[in-house]
Amino acid sequence: MKTWFVTGASRGLGRELTEQLLARGDRVAATARRPEQLDDLRAAHGDRLWVRALDVTDTAAQRAVVDAAFAELGRIDVVVANAGFGVFGAAEELEDADVDALLATNLTAVVQLTRAVLPHLRAQGGGRLVPVSSMGAHVTFPAFSLYHASKWGLEGFAETVAAEVAPFGIDVVLPEPGMIRTTFFDAAGHAAEHPAYEHLHGPRVAVEDMTGDQARTVAGMIRAADAPLAPTGVPRRVLLGSDAQALVSASQRRRLDEAEEQVASAAEADVVPAAC
Repeated sequence: MKTWFVTGASRGLGRELTEQLLARGDRVAATARRPEQLDDLRAAHGDRLWVRALDVTDTAAQRAVVDAAFAELGRIDVVVANAGFGVFGAAEELEDADVDALLATNLTAVVQLTRAVLPHLRAQGGGRLVPVSSMGAHVTFPAFSLYHASKWGLEGFAETVAAEVAPFGIDVVLPEPGMIRTTFFDAAGHAAEHPAYEHLHGPRVAVEDMTGDQARTVAGMIRAADAPLAPTGVPRRVLLGSDAQALVSASQRRRLDEAEEQVASAAEADVVPAAC
């Protein structure tokens, strides 16, 4: 039996993850802004579900909940930073409050959760960090710039931390789902539309665009969190969904082609060797 710490556990991927983990006999420390939404699971699974209210943008509260979870549950094997949301709108259409709230939830909260759990993971001799990312950390769609900024930033942070903490037996796996049929898009915010960006207005995401299945995506996340890292196990970044694999692969090829085309021009910025 493993013990997992999961943020944003009351709906979407977080709820599905909590349900699947409990169903297989694991123990979950689940946090949510509205913990009462987990009452049914707590009644069904008893002390294998540890629940606390948490707004992940409250750094002090997050540290207190993390400390309490480790103190009361002992070892925590996997920490899943799942809480997050999106806001549709061109960059110019976004309000300051949109920028502050989304980055605080999707990026800063992950940074602070990581910082809060690392002393505990080091003390227990290891563990696994699972910041939930997205194919949106590699590809972009107009009117979703803020979400992309948060996921590109999350991956840069997580990959750097992975190198820092590897000597302590702590590793990092980044699930990168594609478009999944969850409540995510229903819950996403929408900035007030500006007439200059009429070409971006209208339906954002059609149901037929969402090819990923929530339960199967979460099952893939669990397999990735359980497995050793490559070369014997999963890669650092785990693509979940055929759309994610196809779009990320195409994007990476384009970027690699662009880089290889600039060998000569890039060298023009190098220091010129002194003449002998």
